[in-house]
Amino acid sequence: MWRLCSTAGVVASHHRRRGKSAKPGPAVHDDLLATVDEKGRVTHDFVGAATAPNQVWLTDITEHPTSEGKLYLCAVKDCYSNKIVGYSIDSRMKSSLAVAALRNAIALRDPIGTVVRYDRGSQFRSKALVSKFKSNQLTGSMGRVAAAGDNAAMESFFSLLQKNVLDQHRWATHSELRYAIVTWIEHTYNHRRRQRALGRLTPVEFELAFTNPAVHAA
Repeated sequence: MWRLCSTAGVVASHHRRRGKSAKPGPAVHDDLLATVDEKGRVTHDFVGAATAPNQVWLTDITEHPTSEGKLYLCAVKDCYSNKIVGYSIDSRMKSSLAVAALRNAIALRDPIGTVVRYDRGSQFRSKALVSKFKSNQLTGSMGRVAAAGDNAAMESFFSLLQKNVLDQHRWATHSELRYAIVTWIEHTYNHRRRQRALGRLTPVEFELAFTNPAVHAA
């Protein structure tokens, strides 16, 4: 085949689909939760950094397909109790998704001086989100480029969500998956799922047992 094509002057034409590779932008906040050991390795101890509710929050975005297209979840997790204190779900992964999740967490917890840890995705570098930090006396802490392990504590929640909800079957509609996610977070993860790291208590039970009730009255 190659000899016949060569004789006839026929050449192959390869078309590569061009796509825009999203590069992480500059950090808008320093990484306040990082520690460097004697070998220069960067590590994060999110659990040790939080000795009470609303001291350290983590936030990130995950996605899952449906027959109507992808659905995106931005969740905010309190490192003290592992409780999901705010979240937002939308069919578009825009900065408004992250802003809405943070706004919901603020409305529920009324924090002051909380350190919020996130990565360098464009959704978390938006002017709207930075403004939300300033107006609510929150402190941003942004991770390194291409260091997914830095946010392992948040990824552990997404892994549980993936196993217990997202991968259970194929989802037909956005509303069907949205309902399943909300139900699992509100009724199962926060209130019923016991965690070894919390002494076999649920996130809600852990906060009730070890903190002032006024802190988590909501």
